[in-house]
Amino acid sequence: MQELPGAVLRAAAVFLPAPLPREGRIAFWSPDDPAGLPGADAEIAVVRPHGAGVRSRQVPALVLPVVDALPLLVRARRTAGAHPAAAAWGAAAAHALHLLARGRLLPGLTASDHDAWRAGPLDEDDVAQLRGIAAALPPEGFAVPVAGRRPVQVPEPSALVRAFLDAVADALPRTPAAAHAAGAPFAAAAAQHIPQARPWAVEAAAGLDAGVRISLRLDLSNKDLFDTEDPGEGAEAAPEARRAGTAVVQVHSLADPTRVVDAAHLWAGDADDHFGPRARIDAVLAVRRAVAAWPPLGRLLEQDVPDVLALAESELIDLLGPGAARLAKAGVSLHWPRELARSLTATAVVRARTAPGSATDGTTFFDADELMAFNWQLALDGDPLTEREMDVLAESHRAVVRLRDQWVVVDPDLVRKARKRELGLLQPVDALAVALTGEAEVDGERVAAVPTGRLAELRDRLTRGIDTVEPPPALRATLRDYQLRGLAWLDLMTSLGLGGCLADDMGLGKTVTLIALHLRRDRPQPTLVVCPASLLGNWQREIEKFAPGVPVRRFHGADRSLDDGTGGFVLTTYGTLRTRAADLAAHDWGMVVADEAQHVKNPNSATAKALRTLDTPARVALTGTPVENNLSELWALLDWTTPGLLGPLKAFRALHARAVEGEGPLENPEAIERLSRLVRPFILRRKKSDPGIVPELPPKTESDHPAPLTREQASLYEAVVRESMAQIEEAEGIGRRGLIMKLLTSLKQVCNHPAQYLKEGEQTRPRLVGRSGKLALLDELLDTIVAESGSVLVFTQYVSMARLLSTHLTTRAIPHQLLHGGTPVAERERMVDRFQSGEVPVFLLSLKAAGTGLNLTRAGHVIHFDRWWNPAVEEQATDRAYRIGQTQPVQVHRLITEGTVEDRIAELLTAKRALADAVLGSGDAALTELTDRELSDLVSLRRGSA
Repeated sequence: MQELPGAVLRAAAVFLPAPLPREGRIAFWSPDDPAGLPGADAEIAVVRPHGAGVRSRQVPALVLPVVDALPLLVRARRTAGAHPAAAAWGAAAAHALHLLARGRLLPGLTASDHDAWRAGPLDEDDVAQLRGIAAALPPEGFAVPVAGRRPVQVPEPSALVRAFLDAVADALPRTPAAAHAAGAPFAAAAAQHIPQARPWAVEAAAGLDAGVRISLRLDLSNKDLFDTEDPGEGAEAAPEARRAGTAVVQVHSLADPTRVVDAAHLWAGDADDHFGPRARIDAVLAVRRAVAAWPPLGRLLEQDVPDVLALAESELIDLLGPGAARLAKAGVSLHWPRELARSLTATAVVRARTAPGSATDGTTFFDADELMAFNWQLALDGDPLTEREMDVLAESHRAVVRLRDQWVVVDPDLVRKARKRELGLLQPVDALAVALTGEAEVDGERVAAVPTGRLAELRDRLTRGIDTVEPPPALRATLRDYQLRGLAWLDLMTSLGLGGCLADDMGLGKTVTLIALHLRRDRPQPTLVVCPASLLGNWQREIEKFAPGVPVRRFHGADRSLDDGTGGFVLTTYGTLRTRAADLAAHDWGMVVADEAQHVKNPNSATAKALRTLDTPARVALTGTPVENNLSELWALLDWTTPGLLGPLKAFRALHARAVEGEGPLENPEAIERLSRLVRPFILRRKKSDPGIVPELPPKTESDHPAPLTREQASLYEAVVRESMAQIEEAEGIGRRGLIMKLLTSLKQVCNHPAQYLKEGEQTRPRLVGRSGKLALLDELLDTIVAESGSVLVFTQYVSMARLLSTHLTTRAIPHQLLHGGTPVAERERMVDRFQSGEVPVFLLSLKAAGTGLNLTRAGHVIHFDRWWNPAVEEQATDRAYRIGQTQPVQVHRLITEGTVEDRIAELLTAKRALADAVLGSGDAALTELTDRELSDLVSLRRGSA
């Protein structure tokens, strides 16, 4: 019997109905194996092909009560290799359980007047599901012939599936609690004979077989309804009592949606051929169910023929509002007369309160002091109503009004909007956000909104694409087409006072584009460039090269001063900005540039706060990674370049960030699109892979190099996992997350070299050779590269590992140099010059200190000794070599220890790279949210690879 489930799932299944539904059974049988199933306990008759016809024969079968068969059927629905008949009955079982879970269960009687539960009432979706299951049922699923029929006849699949639903409904509710819920006759498993309940059962169960629903067709032909003037004091009847129209009941067949008749025809017997005589009772039952949603329908039940309902005006108004919604929820739809216009709509509109002006005349958008008007604008067939026409609506107390020579059904909600048109005033930056997204929040609800006038012109200018401009005459460089478009975009954004973020890949020439922008603006005030200390020299060299004669000075170091000149460029660092923010804020700047702007991604950091104190008409952020970890970083950048655009951080996270980060871009496209419409005009993002960007760049080849663990590494690795997981399983909250981060760091270090994890390099000169698979692999790569007179960059995220590598290369007499966060600025520049001149073939670099800003095109190889686990950061490091000016192919080598967490993370990074392309990323922090089991599976060593 242990093998029974598997054998059953490969067998065909067929339902055997019984006079008492709950006694129905499921028979499993093998169409292809004459020996039958293991454990077969009965024989059944099945109809099988025989020559040109069919015949009935007996086959062994395993016959189970419906309740016992349900788990097997549900499993068959999701089991590969299950017989199609078993899978189809599994779908029927799942639907039956779904009906019961929704409470679709009614009591009734069998043909012999015995108690039986039935599945119902069924709605349109339920009937469609039933028909779909019946259509998918293969012949083996309904092959048992109908008893007493000659010639041999098999059941109709739809009827058989319907009988199965009733069997499940009749079997499952018979529990000890059923007597309290539905009475004793429907609680016991034994049949209860209750013929006295027949009249009641006929009415209660009638709707289950015919399956109808109702709708209301409104007739508003009463002429009193179309008075455009309100009745005077001598009016005979109040609006609530005046007849406004009628509702005609229509009956629809659930079995055939094309069958629709008026209830009058149904009662006259004109539709019996299509609906059957029981449909009249079904229609009455449908009306009774609808009365709970809209009580006025109760008057239909007082009529001999429930087909036409007279409507008072107050009832019609209710139908136009909440009444229609309640009826729709109950399955009753409304059909309006064709002659009535129903295209009256309301849109939130943002407009300037004075003459619109121009969005492209060179005037800064935020120079205007006045606020923007934010109002409801009603329109008929898309054509805006005049103020007078909206006044007519506002003053109307009728359900239908006359507008532009046509009758219009008026939604009370639209009347309220016509009465209270003014939604308030908006700051220009808030109005711009509304214009770009096409949405606004009104009373806690997101509604469609459109801009007009100058605001609409500005939106169109920002979204229509990028023009090109001529480079400034003083620029000593030939800009590529994409750089000219970048210059034109920056010029437009800064001239409008909007600011922007140039987020080109590293190496695409953001620096020279910014220098061209400075020359084009030609302002007497200097441009302030804030950048990491390692980039001061690069900025000065690029300015002197591409804009000779333009003053450039550094506000950095002991002799820094802002009083030794005007105009040109002033270069400073983020560290200096923090300590001398007051001095810099007191100066008059023509433009402020934040290079490697990811340094201010934390809006609450001292650096970000200091940057916000600098007053300037033009702000530009330069970065290759506008988002590294979460969308709050994007908010920090754009809230500096264009203050207020994204609103407060808390509101931004609630509206955009959580929706995008929580679901992801493929699962929540609406959130992605809404955010994209808002930020796209303020970020210019180009990648090296974009068509036509840098076709002259040589090819780049990326390879993962697996490295085996040594015996020492494997032992250390397993010990760290064992000890750390024991602590993690006992921890919670922030303490647990901290332990996970510690575990991941320890495992990375073990994978690099035991000496790094054991901190042997801090006090002694450790033995390095023979203890790390990665180190041995690095030696092989370096030997080949140096022998071919090549140059290579070796990145590691750990300064301690970089020092161990330097010690090792010194022992091997391989010329090299090491750059890390503690290297002085002047020495950094000398190191770059030595490497670029070919003096030193191997450049060891700390990823965090040297992953941005450096131009190292001498390198034809880039080695990532360990993984940062963020594709965007690794690509930035690679771009030290793969950038404009590179003339040789670049080979990127990633060293990965086999069978370890590095191996499994490498598999995940493909998906992570796709998220980074959508300006999303989560870094190591996402791993701290794994369950204990998921974390154990991630970090456990696969011994076959060790």
